[in-house]
Amino acid sequence: MEWRHSAKIRWKILASSFWDQEGILLIDYLPKSQTINAEYNSSLLLQAKNILKEKRRCKVTKCVLFLHDNAPAHRELAAQKQQAYLGFQCLDHPPYSPNLASSDYHLFPGLKKQLKVCHFSSAVEVIPDAETWLNGQLSEFF
Repeated sequence: MEWRHSAKIRWKILASSFWDQEGILLIDYLPKSQTINAEYNSSLLLQAKNILKEKRRCKVTKCVLFLHDNAPAHRELAAQKQQAYLGFQCLDHPPYSPNLASSDYHLFPGLKKQLKVCHFSSAVEVIPDAETWLNGQLSEFF
């Protein structure tokens, strides 16, 4: 007897999400075969600041409290300088945490559960469904 398993095609899409208590501000999908470095991270921070000014005009005053994980691209000097320049005050990530950002344990599990029941033939097909689910969450979720 021979066992044959159907091959499952798996894609990984790295999404950087910026959100606040009202909802999603920005979702960026890392292009294939690119890594997040200080330069890429700095450009994301600039995009986030611009979108924050556009979407939350009345709420942004002098500084933005900013929480992210301890990834090397976040800790590089160039990224830290960009954060300071943009007026982002970084909150320290808890030193004894399992190194999870809020998105890892709050935002993405529900998204993964929603997408698990869908069948996609390419990575590009995942993005609209993911964005629909994320943007469809009520502000109480955030």
